[in-house]
Amino acid sequence: MSKFQGLDFYDVDSLLSEDERSVRDTIRAWVDERLLPVIGSCYIERRFPRELVPELAELGVFGANLPARYGCAELNEVAYGLLMQELERGDSGVRSFASVQSSLVMYPILAFGSDEQKEHWLPRLARGEAIGCFGLTEPDHGSDPGGMTTRAVRDGNGWVLNGSKMWITNGSLADVAIVWAKTGALDDPGSVRGFLVETERQGFQATDQKGKLSLLASDTSELALADVRVPGENLLPGSSGLKSPLMCLNQARYGIAWGAVGAAMACYVEALSYAKSRTQFERPLASFQLQQLRLVEMLTEITKAQLLCLQLGRLKERGAVTHTQISLAKRNNVDMACNVAREARRLLGASGILVEYHSMRHMANLESVYTYEGTHDIHGLILGEAITGIGAFS
Repeated sequence: MSKFQGLDFYDVDSLLSEDERSVRDTIRAWVDERLLPVIGSCYIERRFPRELVPELAELGVFGANLPARYGCAELNEVAYGLLMQELERGDSGVRSFASVQSSLVMYPILAFGSDEQKEHWLPRLARGEAIGCFGLTEPDHGSDPGGMTTRAVRDGNGWVLNGSKMWITNGSLADVAIVWAKTGALDDPGSVRGFLVETERQGFQATDQKGKLSLLASDTSELALADVRVPGENLLPGSSGLKSPLMCLNQARYGIAWGAVGAAMACYVEALSYAKSRTQFERPLASFQLQQLRLVEMLTEITKAQLLCLQLGRLKERGAVTHTQISLAKRNNVDMACNVAREARRLLGASGILVEYHSMRHMANLESVYTYEGTHDIHGLILGEAITGIGAFS
């Protein structure tokens, strides 16, 4: 395969270190050898390939950019991004699983947890011996998490939690949930705190979300908490206000920006291969101007997104990245990937609706990615405020 087919039109490899390329190539080989052969059947069966979790742990995927003292790989941010890119080249649901485990469960424990919480949970989560989920979104409060109604009330030395959460990745698989709840008045977003809630506790229930048409190989659940009692030491002591869960979401959005590039890469490579091998009117599809322009547009937008991610990663490594820069990358790259997946599916013609091809699966998955972790439009408003200094949320 030429480097153009391999999507390195601007020689991005030359900007990566040997270690960064090694991480990418290791995960790429695993996706090709272990994930792609089974993901189509998992998607049709609406089943997350849980049997692959130990292999992901062995590869060091979980908490890959977190400190080595907790059993994590301690990769730099670009290597972590490339890892997410390759996982989503396989499937958005698998990248989502790893992203939640790493950015939305392990990161808040590291950032806001006590030493005891870190020592207990992080090594287990890194080894895949425990699975976590992140409970922020509620049935009536998606883009406005400050409106959450889940409450945590003091009860002696512990807390009692009541409420519900919606669209929770890994919810039915999880051993522990990071649940965000208000400890004060419901109109006070500053009272939001994080709690470690073991899913075996009485009153905790996770129910599979039925009727999905996207992310079919991903576990998505609704969480119900009815008088769930947790000890005082389950409070994440460093969590304070809505800023805490939003910091977690920034970590996840960073990975999504890279992951979307991987999905787009998969669709482009599939479309290019098909266009060169499929013959119509005694000519390969790739010889027609319309299809060439489609492929050129795909490659152009992917290349731009690759460079955007690389600079974002370098900024993050320097501690200089802003949440608005992450918003721009998430917004741009997911929108780009949606367009690439749709055009690839169309180029594939009737074959594009078959599960043996990947573009339609990516196309459907990306519709969820377009919405979660901040919708495309909400990120637009975040950027609009950064540009104009005028908030448009109220």
